[in-house]
Amino acid sequence: MFRSLSLRLTAIAAVLSLSACAPLNQLNLALGGGDLRTEPTVPAPQQTQAIPTGSAQTAEALDQSTAEERVAATRSRGPGRALGQTVASLGTPSEPGFWLKTPLVRTPSTGRVKNPATGKSVAVTLIPIEGPATAGSRMSLSAMRALEVRLTDLVTVDVSS
Repeated sequence: MFRSLSLRLTAIAAVLSLSACAPLNQLNLALGGGDLRTEPTVPAPQQTQAIPTGSAQTAEALDQSTAEERVAATRSRGPGRALGQTVASLGTPSEPGFWLKTPLVRTPSTGRVKNPATGKSVAVTLIPIEGPATAGSRMSLSAMRALEVRLTDLVTVDVSS
């Protein structure tokens, strides 16, 4: 008899717990969720062009500057007028040239970027971007390589015109 009563109580508990799922499902649907009674569906991936991985590109392969341009850009010159410091990250690697996109200037101009940690500097085109003077800047691949900065680093540089 005890066993029979135990089985009945277990069956009643199972029915009560399953009946509690319906209000939870209705609440989930009302809040914008999905139906809890169905398996979640994973959308099929969109067909995209595969990125070739067989020949990984290096910074050297992407850098379109010539050896003569690199020498000219790193040639020493006077200090110029200091514009301030900025933290620079790598800009668009496929955009050629020696440039720094920075909020430290209001009009495009020529300038110089110096890495105070190493003393290396490079002549660049300063290109204005929106933001406060304390905002970060983006530097070209060629300029980062001339400063011998790792492309994944955020580097603090002195900017002058």
